[in-house]
Amino acid sequence: MPEAKGMWEGLMDFSFRRYATPGMLKFLYAIHLLGGLIAAVAWVVLAFQQAPVQGLLALLGALVGYFLWALYCRVALEVLAAIFRIANAVAPSRGDSQQQEYAESPVAEMVGSD
Repeated sequence: MPEAKGMWEGLMDFSFRRYATPGMLKFLYAIHLLGGLIAAVAWVVLAFQQAPVQGLLALLGALVGYFLWALYCRVALEVLAAIFRIANAVAPSRGDSQQQEYAESPVAEMVGSD
């Protein structure tokens, strides 16, 4: 599992030279979908315990709600991925003189970059 190893390395990068979030987007999407599914199933089960009609209405509501939840999660994570792609495209390359200027600036000292 090289992807999991990369995610772990990204989390343990205390110099903050790599973004950890882009490597975790699939994992975050899966976790959010699983959480939504668990919530929907729990809601339907609790509604069926009250009354069969209420359970059927909850089932219908859960289907619609889960679709909207999946849509929301997908759009939110795509926006996050686009932000990271923009940041990578805008950021200067390692060999650029602006990178050296940043490394020597007081802001870099406060952040703790080497």
